[in-house]
Formats: sequence, C-alpha cells, structure tokens
Amino acid sequence: MRTTLQQLTQRVAAGERLVMVTCYDYTSARLVDRSQIDLVLVGDSLGMVMLGHESTVPVTLDDMVRAAASVVRGSRRPLVVGDLPFLSYTTPAAALAAAHRLLAEGGVQSVKLEGGAQMVPQVESLVRAGVPVMGHLGFTPQSVNQIGMRVQGREAGAAVSVIQDALALEAAGAWAIVLELVPEQLAAEVTARVSVPTIGIGAGAGCDGQVQVWHDMLGLFEDFVPRHTRRFRSLGAEAVAGLDEYVAAVRAGQFPTRENTSRMDDDVLAQVRSDLAERA
Repeated sequence: MRTTLQQLTQRVAAGERLVMVTCYDYTSARLVDRSQIDLVLVGDSLGMVMLGHESTVPVTLDDMVRAAASVVRGSRRPLVVGDLPFLSYTTPAAALAAAHRLLAEGGVQSVKLEGGAQMVPQVESLVRAGVPVMGHLGFTPQSVNQIGMRVQGREAGAAVSVIQDALALEAAGAWAIVLELVPEQLAAEVTARVSVPTIGIGAGAGCDGQVQVWHDMLGLFEDFVPRHTRRFRSLGAEAVAGLDEYVAAVRAGQFPTRENTSRMDDDVLAQVRSDLAERA
C-alpha cells in the first residue's frame, strides 16, 4: 500500500527523518520499491541524467508525465512526487493544467514547484483544487540561467528572504519544502520556523529529511561527484565491468552455452532439411 502524506508528516512529528531519492523509470522504481525509501521524486533533473541536456530547462511536461507514469507503474509503496517543469506554472491556471496532467496521467501523489512568495497564488490555487504541493527554495535549477549554480542565502538579506519564502509557502498550503544548496545553519533555521517537513539536498543534516539524485549516490557517472552527495555504491564501474566480461565471453566462444539456448528434436531438424531439399 502506498505511503500517504499523513503518514510522512506523522513520522516527522515522531522524530523520524524522511529519505527521498529521485527516480525516472520503471526499472529504477522497482528497485526503490524493494528498499526502505519513503518517497521518490520524479525530478526534472531527468533532463540532465536521462536526456543529456545541460540543465532542467529543456524538459517538457510530456517528458515529466511519461517518466512519472513509468515510476508509478514500477512502485507500490513510496509516495511519488512529480516536478512541474520550466514555465509550466507561470500562472495559477497554467499550474492547475500542468498538475492535472501529472496527477491524472502520471499518477503522482504530489507536485513540486520552485520559488517562494511569488508562487503563493499558484500554491493556493493547487491546494484549493486538492493537489498536494511540495515547495523548493534555495538553489532552484530552473532559474540556473538567472542565478547560476551556487549556494544561496549566504548573505543576511538573502537568508531572510529564504526564511520568509518558506513561511509564505507554508501559509499557502505547501505540505513540505525542499531546501537545496543553502548553508546548513540557514536550513536548520528554516526547519525550526516552519511546521511542515523540510527536505535538504546540500543543506546539511538539520532538515527533516534528505533527497539525492539516483545517479549521483549510486555512482552511475564516474566523472562527476557533487559535493553535496556521497557515493554509496559505484554501479557505473560495476556495469562497465559486466559489459567487458560479456564482450570477452562472446569473443572467446564462452557465451552462449547450452544452458542459455533451446533445442529442437533431431528428427524435426531432419524433417526441415528434407522439406528444404524437396523444394530446391
């Protein structure tokens, strides 16, 4: 049975930390389902790790809906959150239309959007319509062309803005807030001031939970390890080693073997050859 928002907020109230990971496809979702992960994010980061773009900006709503649907089909237990992609929620009406597709076609249980006080009308509209909303503050990837990829909220004024944005999102009805690339002291301050769960990525251990990108934490990209992650496994190296073993076995005539193939009866093969000879 799929985890609910109420169960997640109850766990936080009981002092339990939430654990979230990104997920973009059916196979990964099946693996997540076998773990103890609480919730998954079908993130627009799929633009970089799945589609090869340089940022999340090119990701479309169609991309998100398709990925979300595959994740939902592959999982039964974790709550699934889907990102609203770039420029799909510029107005409350647009946000409602995009969220409708993610819930109705993608099957997610919540949407996530980036931005603070300026997003209050969208959040309020979504919540009134029955759509659970997760906020996202600090470094907001969809604004990378405007703010650059760097830690946010180091200066006093910027830090105050992050706190005020968090309080505005909470008041508007957001049920949780992601804090990305902000100083750990600021993340802890936000967490202390809001009553909804905070989920950090590059924001220290003071949040109510953590989220990491699947490919980063499992080492699928050997040439890049973000500072805010830890490589819990090196699956990329394991995959390459497995592929090289496959190449060697095929070239050496060691694969496939009888155990990997099927056979027909010898009399059937004889009949085939006889039939072909007659037709010739």
